[in-house]
Amino acid sequence: MPSRPMIARTIPALRRALDGLRVRKATIALVPTMGALHDGHVSLVRLAKRRARKVVVSIFVNPTQFAPTEDYGSYPRTWKEDLAKLTAEGVDLIWNPDVGTMYPDGFASRILTEGPATADLEDRFRPHFFGGVATVVGKLFTQCRPDVAIFGEKDFQQLRVVARMATDLDLGVKVIGSKTVRERDGLAMSSRNVYLSAEQRRVAPTLFQAMKETARRLRAGEDLQTAQTHAIETISAAGFAVDYFETRHAETLAPVTSIKDGPLRILVAARIGTTRLIDNIAV
Repeated sequence: MPSRPMIARTIPALRRALDGLRVRKATIALVPTMGALHDGHVSLVRLAKRRARKVVVSIFVNPTQFAPTEDYGSYPRTWKEDLAKLTAEGVDLIWNPDVGTMYPDGFASRILTEGPATADLEDRFRPHFFGGVATVVGKLFTQCRPDVAIFGEKDFQQLRVVARMATDLDLGVKVIGSKTVRERDGLAMSSRNVYLSAEQRRVAPTLFQAMKETARRLRAGEDLQTAQTHAIETISAAGFAVDYFETRHAETLAPVTSIKDGPLRILVAARIGTTRLIDNIAV
């Protein structure tokens, strides 16, 4: 039976634990999470174990990436279940700070992001989001000093923002994306899926189906705008309010006009009831 991971909740305790992990120059992988772990998170941990000798998982629900109208207070918090999952996966260390540790009194700095953070996707609807993400991830990188960091591709714009930040600020961290893990019907695994009613859960895979159909149409030579319009109509008919359905350059997230414009990524965000879901696939 795997031993329980070390748990650090203060900066001094984290540093002592990391010093112990770095014996014999062991490489360290960091998996940043907000807890409420599911099989998608487990896949990130397993990739981390393949890429480094020691694995650190952070669990911190970051208030600076939530707007006042969003679900910070009700975001799922499942510490006992999370600990059991990470113990079963043989994680070495859990970094579980509280808000006062991450943002002590007088905290007055943040990381300003541009480039992929201003692609007019998530940033159009959540203008506060990437500043909060970049600041907390920058702190996690400097606190944990990992060699690699693993992020899921489901949050594709976030992955591009974090990778750009790590490169631009010379943080010495290789950011690695991990493929989206899906339910059997195609719905991307997400901690927020627990908010869906039974009927909403039944129609939620429409997002994935619409993206797959759009990719098929584009590969068959259909006009990009026509294919996207068809997808938006399909998703709306299923009961979603669509925030965006866009085909973008897979590296820069810049707008494209045809499949010839480089590697492409289809990205979608839509609301059903009070739940907002995001997803993406490669073309």
